[in-house]
Amino acid sequence: MLLRKAERRFQLRTSDYARLAAFRGQLREFLRFSEEAATKVGLTAQHYQAMLVRRATPEREAMTINDLARKLLIKHNSAVGLVDRLQKERHIVRAPSKADRRKVELRLSGKGRQVLAKLAGMHRRELERIGPVLRQLIVDVFKDDRSQAD
Repeated sequence: MLLRKAERRFQLRTSDYARLAAFRGQLREFLRFSEEAATKVGLTAQHYQAMLVRRATPEREAMTINDLARKLLIKHNSAVGLVDRLQKERHIVRAPSKADRRKVELRLSGKGRQVLAKLAGMHRRELERIGPVLRQLIVDVFKDDRSQAD
């Protein structure tokens, strides 16, 4: 009885749950694609995300490990480990900050840019493929079918 009361309070029907589940399922499928694509080029999904975040930042803007941690929503020490692994694989280069010598700035290496471009192209093609489905699922999530019985 309590569950039905909560559902009434938040105006939720089975169809709302079904649309949310379908949307979440499609997102998970894309994330699985992303993990598999990254693995094929020798990276983890988190490596790809870190490289993508760095590349998405304009070259003229410095990015520190702390900046990367904030953008990835991870702790600073986790970002340090991530950057260590990327540097070991020669995907990222650490350089002393020109503005503050106590800080280190991150940039992609040539190898990192090449791998990232390949992965980003794969992701764009996948998004082009599933885009219409995602678009419809988003529309459906906001669909109001309160007049139908549940």
